[in-house]
Amino acid sequence: MSIFTNLPLVAAITAIIFAQVVKVPIYLIVSRKIQLGLMFSTGGMPSSHSAAVTALMTTLAIQYGLDSPYFAISVVFGIIVMFDATGVRRQAGEHAVVLNQLVQDFQEFVEHAKGLTDPESEVKTKHLKELLGHKPMEVFFGALTGIAIGFIMAYLMGAL
Repeated sequence: MSIFTNLPLVAAITAIIFAQVVKVPIYLIVSRKIQLGLMFSTGGMPSSHSAAVTALMTTLAIQYGLDSPYFAISVVFGIIVMFDATGVRRQAGEHAVVLNQLVQDFQEFVEHAKGLTDPESEVKTKHLKELLGHKPMEVFFGALTGIAIGFIMAYLMGAL
């Protein structure tokens, strides 16, 4: 089997690319702003992680059956990935929001306390990435995206 005809791999990568690209028009519809950087970032609607693992699960189920060890491995892997996306990674993003606000508030306090108003005296700090994880709805739609792409890719590659 060539790597380019490996249905589970092609479907998972296609799901990642599709989910990352579709984040831009979804964000445009919701916020009326274009943010091309969403294609290369984590977080947002839909979850590309969830799309990838469900596309993988779907195509492995189609090719090898629901009773195969390949499908079992992908399901456990998928559960871990989706749980992590809504749990640890989301919490880390929420902590980053609070920490970034604390750093900004502290800098403003120091400037006010010292009477520094010179724009050249601005302190540079590292801004923590806030969009890390996903809301449950983003994971859900990522999963639906992956299932749909799994079936579409299986059909296009002759597995259905």
